[in-house]
Amino acid sequence: MDQTIETPIDALSPILGRYFTRTWVRGEGHRLFDDAGRAYLDFACGIAVTGLGHGHPRVNAAIHAQVDRLVHVSNGLGFIEPVSDLAVRLAATLPAPLDTVFFANSGTEVIEAALKMARRVSGRPGIIAFDGGFHGRTFGAASVTSSNLNYRAGYEPLLPGVYLSAFPRVEASATDAPEQAAEAALAALRDLLATRIPATSVASILVEPVQGEGGVNPAPPAFLRGLRAICDEAGILLIVDEVQTGIARTGWMWAFEAANVVPDAVCVGKAIANGLPLAALVAARELHDRWGRGAHGSTFGGNPVACAAGLAVLDTIAEEDLVVNAAVRGTGLSAGLRALAADEPRIGQVRGPGLMVGVEMIDPGTGQPDGELANALIARCADLGLLVLTAGRQHEVVRWLPPLDVTAAEIEEGLGIFRQALDDLG
Repeated sequence: MDQTIETPIDALSPILGRYFTRTWVRGEGHRLFDDAGRAYLDFACGIAVTGLGHGHPRVNAAIHAQVDRLVHVSNGLGFIEPVSDLAVRLAATLPAPLDTVFFANSGTEVIEAALKMARRVSGRPGIIAFDGGFHGRTFGAASVTSSNLNYRAGYEPLLPGVYLSAFPRVEASATDAPEQAAEAALAALRDLLATRIPATSVASILVEPVQGEGGVNPAPPAFLRGLRAICDEAGILLIVDEVQTGIARTGWMWAFEAANVVPDAVCVGKAIANGLPLAALVAARELHDRWGRGAHGSTFGGNPVACAAGLAVLDTIAEEDLVVNAAVRGTGLSAGLRALAADEPRIGQVRGPGLMVGVEMIDPGTGQPDGELANALIARCADLGLLVLTAGRQHEVVRWLPPLDVTAAEIEEGLGIFRQALDDLG
């Protein structure tokens, strides 16, 4: 017998958490439009995905042209021109020896791939990740994720051999606070290697240069350099999760560049194809060779239409100097938010590089994180025509992820709406 489903929403699983209940029907430039025809300045970008906004003419033209030529053939059947071209172009944005690319569909998938590669090439079982990190929702990725208990609860036992260590928390405003936080976290890692798992049993250390879902927490450069030194000493692979931070988001093409380190593997996703499903694991050819032919695979990974979009994204970033734009506009955004914070006791910290900025909301009386306020703020911002998100264990951080080609006027517009939302909530 046929089922009767009263509304389309009733057919969708409630398992997916949604920031808003609006229905989106169209995107144009840096605006999203709902089914009532109302426009919203989109500083969420599909959670850092639509880095060039909506309907970007160059990306759309590349997609349409590729659709007319070839929509899909699995990469397991041979080679496909836009896939091969994107591998070359993507590797060229990274420092040596990161020269070989495996394509998948999502950040979670390339995290899984990186963990598998690390164990297989090293012959070691151990994986170290960091408190507050987010790397995805599948079993391996969830095993190294701790940004929210709900992402892990009820799924145990998760992947064995995973150890979580402290991530630097830069709380103070003193100039030496980042270095102090870095050294404290490195000391905790050294203690873990001395008391819980020997370094000779560790395959990989996995880190986000800026924790996104965990609350927009940047890793001090000294911390990333310390991780590189520990990995070099013990023969451990350093895997950097650039799924959210990569593709110019932080004012660098890759966030790890700010620390002047080179990881052994980089996980890429989100903004790489401006909205089409695509991700990549990039590592040295020698590591891929040791991983072994047929050791991993993907039916849909490296779809030619998505790769054509990826080529257009890289072309646009290079030709429009969007790494610089992200740095300059990000500086303006952070300065504007800090100016608000100077007179606003409900703001604890403003943090994050480039166009990846978090505003921590607190209870002025206790100084404790205030997730209810942050959730109310993003709801009020949406009512006023601005889309921003939350992050952090208690959703206490208002997360700003504007398009890479955002203008100064749009930054000012967003700041004005946020100021009004704060005033409206009293």
